[in-house]
Amino acid sequence: MISNNKAIDTMTVKDVKAAESKASETDTIDSLSQYLKSEAGTREGRAIPPLENWHPEQTTDMDLVIKANGEWWHEGGYMTRESLVSLFATILWKEENNGTVEYFLKTPVQKLRIHVEDAPLLINDVGIVNEGNENWLEFTTTTGDVVRLDDEHPITLRSYTSKNKEDITDNNNREEASQYVTAAAQIRPYMEVRNNLTALIGRNAFYHLTEIGELTEHDGETILTLQSGGKSYELSMPVG
Repeated sequence: MISNNKAIDTMTVKDVKAAESKASETDTIDSLSQYLKSEAGTREGRAIPPLENWHPEQTTDMDLVIKANGEWWHEGGYMTRESLVSLFATILWKEENNGTVEYFLKTPVQKLRIHVEDAPLLINDVGIVNEGNENWLEFTTTTGDVVRLDDEHPITLRSYTSKNKEDITDNNNREEASQYVTAAAQIRPYMEVRNNLTALIGRNAFYHLTEIGELTEHDGETILTLQSGGKSYELSMPVG
């Protein structure tokens, strides 16, 4: 049973009013952090709040950037507190209007618009989990989400245009990871996680996938076949 991505389905009127009284201004890191910590007591573990049920009227901009390598930066400074980043990740929200995608940190009373260079989440670990008679591929993000490969959470490949030398997938080995991005023609693997949010599958995690799965070649493409939950999933990757 996976509890990390289990959303709370209901929120009472009393809960909303209480949240509104606590969150008069959440456009700074400290105030937003204090608000989320006060609200965390109403949820079990790291359950994702019911963001789809929140319809705040106020929208403001926050100087917060999620880099293409998964790093979070606030007002030009790298956010090193992993617990704080994981906390904020629980209220990540994506909207698409007329072909324009925007990302927010969302509370019951306010949406804080942020900038996301590529994907808002980063997967850094993958393993095989046995449940009953089935083996599942289970993925974990750097901010604590856990998701399994299935029909609702597929893996896709798409191109990404790097704008910075730091736009790589492995923070621990920037030079080697940069070579990986170039060699792969900046074709990156992504996975659906929650609330229409996608996660970039980090370099080491993806290499682990190639070891777990089966690699074959057909018509100039490398086919990676993965088994999860009794089903097969294929990824077609250009050769060279």
